[in-house]
Amino acid sequence: MCRSIISLIIKIIIEENNMKALQIGDKLAKLPLIQGGMGVGVSLSRLAGAVARAGGIGIISTAQIGFREADFQKDTKAANLRAMVAELKKARDIAANADGKCQGLIGYNIMVATKDYADYVRTAARAGADVIISGAGLPVDLPEYVTGTDTKIAPIVSSEKAARIILKMWDRRYKRTADFVVIEGAHAGGHLGFSREELAHLYEPDYEANYDDEIRRFIACVHEYGEKYGVHIPVITAGGIMNARQVQHAFALGAEGVQVATPFVTTEECDAAPAYKQAYVNAKKEDIEIVTSPVGMPGRAIHNAFLEKVAQQKEHITHCFRCLEKCNPTQAPYCITQALIRAVEGDVENGLIFCGDNVQYLDHIGTVEEVVHALFPES
Repeated sequence: MCRSIISLIIKIIIEENNMKALQIGDKLAKLPLIQGGMGVGVSLSRLAGAVARAGGIGIISTAQIGFREADFQKDTKAANLRAMVAELKKARDIAANADGKCQGLIGYNIMVATKDYADYVRTAARAGADVIISGAGLPVDLPEYVTGTDTKIAPIVSSEKAARIILKMWDRRYKRTADFVVIEGAHAGGHLGFSREELAHLYEPDYEANYDDEIRRFIACVHEYGEKYGVHIPVITAGGIMNARQVQHAFALGAEGVQVATPFVTTEECDAAPAYKQAYVNAKKEDIEIVTSPVGMPGRAIHNAFLEKVAQQKEHITHCFRCLEKCNPTQAPYCITQALIRAVEGDVENGLIFCGDNVQYLDHIGTVEEVVHALFPES
């Protein structure tokens, strides 16, 4: 039976049970939910598999994914590519129900800023990823690297202008468009697609209403390209989403799904160390700060001794992992690979802890099922 017929049957079953589904080409997830990719090592097979098992789209972060491999320091790229394949297989095993089937999808988040980005994308597609989501830069050549595969692709952008640029490039260069698109707002965690000047306006009274208008323009832009190619391109909103009210607001604006990351950190299934999760639970609003990342973009993180230290003096970098295309270890304020690994392994005072803007609302370690229910009470 061809995939399109199978997808149609699944969609009918879901609709009969009064549940929303997210259709991306011929692929279908029971819930319109993407778990945001978080690296290093925060969203690997355990978290992505659990989200997919619940019916969402579980995302594995490829950022230094092989950090636990024995040869990681000696041959970082080889360790990462090998771990990518292994983590996807483990995630699929976790996601499978008793009958061996999965209600969700599994894919990767791959930063454009990654050194040897093309090799990571090709490895993901060859491994059989359902989707690839790519941000931290414009993924100009992403379509080229998935040619001949069934992997669906999406850029992450933060404005209608950026969406129009990337969709126009794909249209001209590759005569195709995106399978879905993620618009990530300024309340998101990790690297942000906004300048410090733009972030300074985040809490002004009219900011949210203005950004709602931006989302509407964004959706209209995406639909233009969908109409041109005779396809439907779902728009997914991201950034600070924590509850059902925010999900419904996104749908009211015209989005067809949401991407959520921060709430999944404080789950039993999250791949990070218990101390990392507890740092989220302990965080207060005043602990959140905007930092400068070696990636060259602002990022949102939890204040700790590490951030105080690197604010005073540059960290001495003893080994370059060649993780970023444009990172210069002689000028970088710290090694982002080492900082993120220290944190995810539990050394939370001496590492970098990225987080979303609403982390202060997380007050306990729960489960993926609890997070999903908070977002979709009817599920």
